[in-house]
Amino acid sequence: MSEVVTRRRKGVGLKNFKQRWSATPPGDDDGRQGALKRFSAMWPSFRKARKDKIKEPDLAETRENLPVMDNVPIQPRRVSGQYFFEYLVVVSLKKNKDGSNYEPQITYQFPKRDVMAKYQKEEEEKTLKAITLFCFPEGISWAPLTEYHSETFSFVLTEIDGSRRNGYCRRLLPGGKGARPPEAFCIISSLACFGLFSKIFDEVEKRRQISMALIYPFMQKLREASFPAPGQTVEIKSFIPESGTEIIHLTRPLDSWLEHVNFCTLFDCLTNEEVLQVFAAAVLERRIIFIAEELGTLSQVLHAVAALLYPFTWQHTFISIVPEILIDVVMAPTPYLLGVQKRLLDQITDQSDLLLVDLSKNKEKTFLVTIGDEDSILPPKLQAEILDALSQRRKVSDVEEAKKVEEVNRVVSEAFLHFFVRTVGHYSSYVKYSKEGPGVFEKRRFYKAIESKTTRHFVKKFIQTQMFDLFVQELEQQQPSGQQQGIFHRKITEYQKKKNEKTKKH
Repeated sequence: MSEVVTRRRKGVGLKNFKQRWSATPPGDDDGRQGALKRFSAMWPSFRKARKDKIKEPDLAETRENLPVMDNVPIQPRRVSGQYFFEYLVVVSLKKNKDGSNYEPQITYQFPKRDVMAKYQKEEEEKTLKAITLFCFPEGISWAPLTEYHSETFSFVLTEIDGSRRNGYCRRLLPGGKGARPPEAFCIISSLACFGLFSKIFDEVEKRRQISMALIYPFMQKLREASFPAPGQTVEIKSFIPESGTEIIHLTRPLDSWLEHVNFCTLFDCLTNEEVLQVFAAAVLERRIIFIAEELGTLSQVLHAVAALLYPFTWQHTFISIVPEILIDVVMAPTPYLLGVQKRLLDQITDQSDLLLVDLSKNKEKTFLVTIGDEDSILPPKLQAEILDALSQRRKVSDVEEAKKVEEVNRVVSEAFLHFFVRTVGHYSSYVKYSKEGPGVFEKRRFYKAIESKTTRHFVKKFIQTQMFDLFVQELEQQQPSGQQQGIFHRKITEYQKKKNEKTKKH
């Protein structure tokens, strides 16, 4: 499938698609009708091209009226000094009125908001409804359990005004005897730091097994503490009966732009070569669906794939865990990154013109559906360079887990950042500024300046994507005298310096 077809998919067939799903297919029950109506109402958000300023990568997902899928999965880096979280909720599975099924409900919220204006209350109700769907995306498919391994995952809520909040979830089986349904603890925060909140959940879960009453004082202490600066540690004192006062150390990674990402999970599920094929499909903004049994695997892998695109930003639909009630999103003809639980595989296997990736441990094959050209999208020489850089991960296998994650994140991020330095690092030389208005990017001269035929062929496709278009728009709005900053610019400067030194030697 050529890039021409990929670009055409963004515009053709939209009208027919909306008409097809605005009506309910014959024979569907009321639940199906509601899902399709919500999906039809959400459709405009798939087409909305946001133009937020490009910052450090994280992710975004979701919500307008009910949980709406947003187009920009990137969370700006936050400064220290903020609250750790906005609020904590507990989502429990309760029998519905006729007792036939379970449905997720908010059973605890801290802090409780009693004084709110009417519009604030309405917005919070929508947010809480979205939280229940993402904490239990399986819907009503539950039965009481005697054993359940706790799991941690995340999602992002995006408000109408563009502000974003991260949802961190820990699902566990509450203490008790006999079979019982699991419950979910969910922390809503404007801060993106998955590892740090995972450690917080360890403390929450430890207290939950003793008594729910112990969670409140711990979360109160956490709420009173300021979020640490990169590389810094904050101490939280907390009392536990029979154990006394404990001091919990929460340390923020030094490389804060990667603190929401764990590339280890991605490379545990896929080989280096398979990651390259996924990256190639993502960089040309194609439709990609990942399937796995574990919610944590889905959320971490999708966040990692989005981070591979830095300094560019995925501009289309991004849902790390698709709730079952919204599974029809796979029918969208526009680009997306979706995470789907494997039990729903039968509902998406009739899709084509996409990349369907199985992340399961005991899979027969990784790519269940492909377009067919994924291994030839990237220039061969640059593919080899990335693979060589990724092989350095093997040298950090013996270090402790926390340091291993940081080191793997560094190796992987630098490998893919170097790819963009090599392919489009000369971009700033092709912006023509005028005294009267913004600059103009000379696209044709830009890709014609590339000497390598295979690299030029790739870049010619890449510059047609929305992620590159937004990057250029930001560049055009800058003042010609403005100093470029950030990791990408620093890497470009380092590469050009080495290149010039090499030229002088010859």
